[in-house]
Order: sequence, then C-alpha cells, then structure tokens
Amino acid sequence: MRQSNSLVKTAIVAVVAAVIGGGVVYGGVNLIGDSSSNGSVVNTKKSGTTEVSNVKVSTNSQVSNVFKHTKNAVVSVINLQSQSSSDDGGLSEFFGGSSSDSSSSSSGSSSSNLEEYSEGSGVIYKKSDGKAYIVTNNHVVSGSQKLEVILSDGTKLTAKKVGTDSVTDLAVLSIDADKVTQVASFGDSDSIKVGEPAIAIGSPLGSEYATSVTQGIISAKNRTVAVTDETTGQETGEATVIQTDAAINSGNSGGPLLNIQGQIIGINSMKLSSSGSSSTATVEGMGFAIPSNEVVKIIDQLVTNGKIVRPALGVSMADLSNISAAQQKSILELPSSVTGGVVLMSVTSNAPAANAGLKKYDVITSLGGKKVTDSADLRTELYNHNVGDKVAVEYYRNGTKKSATITLNENTSQLKVTD
Repeated sequence: MRQSNSLVKTAIVAVVAAVIGGGVVYGGVNLIGDSSSNGSVVNTKKSGTTEVSNVKVSTNSQVSNVFKHTKNAVVSVINLQSQSSSDDGGLSEFFGGSSSDSSSSSSGSSSSNLEEYSEGSGVIYKKSDGKAYIVTNNHVVSGSQKLEVILSDGTKLTAKKVGTDSVTDLAVLSIDADKVTQVASFGDSDSIKVGEPAIAIGSPLGSEYATSVTQGIISAKNRTVAVTDETTGQETGEATVIQTDAAINSGNSGGPLLNIQGQIIGINSMKLSSSGSSSTATVEGMGFAIPSNEVVKIIDQLVTNGKIVRPALGVSMADLSNISAAQQKSILELPSSVTGGVVLMSVTSNAPAANAGLKKYDVITSLGGKKVTDSADLRTELYNHNVGDKVAVEYYRNGTKKSATITLNENTSQLKVTD
C-alpha cells in the first residue's frame, strides 16, 4: 500500500558512457573508423538519412498473454479517511500500511471532508448476483471511512467491505459488477516450484502507475516471517508466505502474484525492510505474497460470515523474556533450565484455560506438542487449531512442570499481550 502523503516521485536518469582513448576491440576487429569489407559497420557520407527498420518483432510472449488476460481484473483501492486520521505507526516500512482490523464507519464524517489516506491494489476474483468481489490486504483498507476502487479503464466505483481479517492481512470488498469485464482465477500454491516464473500486477506508488506488471521467479515456497502488531510493535505470530524477486513496491499490496498460466498463486502483502540506527533501507528483490490456498480458505469464510472464527484461551499474557530474572526466581519459582515461555498475567473465569485448571502466573512452554518460547509462538500454534479442538498444554506452576488438555472455544477478542 502507498500512503499518499509519502509518495516519492521517480525520475528517469539517462547515463551516457563514453569510451575514452580509442575503440573497443573484439576478436582483433577495430569497431572504430571505416568498416572492413565485411560490412560490419556502415558509414554514410550523407547526413540525415537514418531510417526506422520495418522489420516487425513478435512479442506474443507468455508474460504478455498473462497480462492481457488478467489486467482488467486488477484494480487500485483507495482508502479515504478524515483529516484527523492517525498515522500507521510506521508499519508501512514492512507491510506497506496498517494491519489492524478496524473498520470505521463513514457515519459522522461527511464524504466531502474525507481525503485519500493511502492506495493499494486488489484483484477481482468472482462475479455473483450483480456484485463483483475483490480480494486485497486488510492493511490497505484498515481505518477507512470510505473505499473507492479504480478499474483498469479508469472507472471509479464505491466499494463496500464484505469482511476483513487482521491475522492473515486479507480483506474482501464488493462493487457493482456492471462494468467488470474480467475476473481472475486461483491456482494451487502448493504446486508451485522454486525457480518458476512469477508475475506481479498492481499499482506501485499508487494509481498513477496502475496495472504495472513486473516479472521474477519464485524464490522460496514456504518462507516464515514475523508478524508485528502495529500498535504495540510486538510480534503477534508468524506467517508462511511465498517469496519472490518480482518487483513489489509500495502500492502493490493486495495485488495478485500470478503463475505463467495467469492464475493467482498469491496476494502480494509485504516487502522486507531492514532498519538501521538512523534510517530504513529497503531490501531489493525480496517480496512476499500470501499463498493462494490460504487466501481462498480465508476469503470464503469472509464472504460467508464476514469474519474469521478462531479459537481462544481466555488469557492475557507476557513473554517470559520480559520478566526480570529476580521475579522469575522469586515469584514464578522457575528452574534455571526454563529460558522461554509465556506467563499468564490473568485468566478469565469459565474460559478454556481456566476450565483446564490454568491460573495466573502459570508459564506455558508447550501447546499442541509444539515448543512455546514467546507469545508469537503461542498465538501461531493456537491459530493452527479449530474451535472445539482439544489441545495439550504443558506449563510450570511454582517450579513444577504440569500438563493439561484445553478445549478451545471461539475467540471474540483475540489474545491480549502485556508488555
């Protein structure tokens, strides 16, 4: 996603290289001066006689065909907010914008007072009952008081949120289908191979550069990256994504990553950045996309329910690493061998954790048979399960290791992490 107030205009710089001190020689043939009889260089005594060759070059490549059959399904998404809207907390350095699940209503703010807050991309994947459905990133639409979609022909339409999910950073919008001429289809992201071509289409730097196409390869299929909460700056889990070197810039967020058959294999979501002491340097050739198989599973639930139902523990928690060594010994009474885990700061009555016997100051070290070193690990493992699942948990209480089985209920408020 591109934030409008930080759009960086690009300049095209022509670099002219001059060869000083003589000609460049290949195979003993001097390319400077009169040509030899082989006609490799043609000199003319007349000026102003240069012509354009009439030889036509066929450009009917697979990439061109993919673009031709997909470009009209790719849209620009405009996030409109009132002037008082807050900044995104700097998360745009990594995700291109906010990843919260806020869905502010337009009530109380006149449309005439709304301004463009940010721009991103999206792709139309279905038409049904007079509506066209668009998948994009949640952070592209987060905090919006009005959403507009610009089709590839420049037509601007008002869009409505169907559902959003901050955990996977996905959202579904709907628009009137009357002027939609093309939809894209999903491919199987599990079947992609490292090294195969990957094509990205979107609006880098905003709608001014809409339907830009870039090409690269699949650099990795199952890359694990940390997900950070925009408010606290704390890691909230991990995402498994496709890595590509196809150019993905601010504004491409929410657009499709396509295979050579023109199928969506991912939704572009992230561009990795590395933060230095005084600035943030963009890492070139490393873009990330949410795999299509994950996308389809999420957007189907969003269309059906308007939200994603996930399991809950009913606790607030803190990383063990944030607890002083003195308190780990005096209050938690942990053995020195325990170096990672999650401390329960509160346990809600009649919630899954409480029903399994867990209490305040218990330290969870394993969930579902997977080691837990911090809250991000716990959240990731928890969300790999479904409501109603019975999950094994291991924890320490007063220095003694214990185990229990938790029956997961629906999570309506997400896990609360204490700094």
